[in-house]
Amino acid sequence: MIQKRALLGISLTAPFAPLAARTARAQGAYPDRPIKLVVGYAPGGGVDIVARLVGEAMRGALGQVPIVENRPGASAMIGAQTVARAPADGYTLLMAAAGEIAANPALLKARMSYDPARDLLPVSLVATVPNVLVAAPGVPVRDPASLVAYAKANPGKLSYASSGIGNPQHLAGELLNRMAGLDLLHVPYRGAAPALTDVASGRVTLNFSSLGPALPLIRDGKLRAIGVTSKERMPQLPDCPSLSEGPGLAGYELLNWFGLFAPARTPEPVVERLGAAVATALREPGLRTKLEEQGAIPRPLPSAEFRPFVAEETRRFTRIIEEAGITGEL
Repeated sequence: MIQKRALLGISLTAPFAPLAARTARAQGAYPDRPIKLVVGYAPGGGVDIVARLVGEAMRGALGQVPIVENRPGASAMIGAQTVARAPADGYTLLMAAAGEIAANPALLKARMSYDPARDLLPVSLVATVPNVLVAAPGVPVRDPASLVAYAKANPGKLSYASSGIGNPQHLAGELLNRMAGLDLLHVPYRGAAPALTDVASGRVTLNFSSLGPALPLIRDGKLRAIGVTSKERMPQLPDCPSLSEGPGLAGYELLNWFGLFAPARTPEPVVERLGAAVATALREPGLRTKLEEQGAIPRPLPSAEFRPFVAEETRRFTRIIEEAGITGEL
């Protein structure tokens, strides 16, 4: 009788054994085909460069190099929407900046067809990106203290350019206005390059810029670095103070950041595998040097820590947008 039951058990479980083995192999084999890494910006921009650098460095941990696909437009929402609607299998990912994740929900809520908090799963923070406030050479300010003093003594004379309404560069200026009691005029551009060019030529007095494109102009004397938007000074500009060192600006900080996201409901083992691959990549000295040349500070955070980071950044950006009364435009 015991032998019959044993044989019956074998006969019932045997058909399922190959299926279980195939399932285990499929789960353990991720990724076994190319991964698409969507970027909501045109090639050559900061997010695109970081996506390609980090993607290439993930090869060793994943056995695959994520293939970057640029889907620019609509304040980077086209790319984000593409990933939000993709299968949750770990083969379509998003390299995003703070704007499309933390700012757009407050700025463009009525026009959004996805909800970052609901439809995108934070996988790993990749880097934080302080901006540097630069001035045209003829502007009589050299540091945060002289900026605040001049702006208050000459109301309406200073303006600042950014690459668009509601992006971190714009919000950095609004936070500066609110904390120091200034009235810097915001001049939005369609892109960072023309904004920086017009400041160097003197058409606009100030610009919050990422370090990569600004640093050569600073070194050539075509722009003057006034302060950085991080609480700590940047190693590439050790003599440039933090804006938080200025009068009325204690605690000032506003950073852009880049992070990896997946569609909601992506399996946790896949998320953990991707997060570990990012952390491994960011330990490579060569990659860290390349990122720092772009003004990006490598800062891997696993999903469990990245999720509350995104939530807090969304609250921070929303507060600035609402207090400044900023309305979005496409």
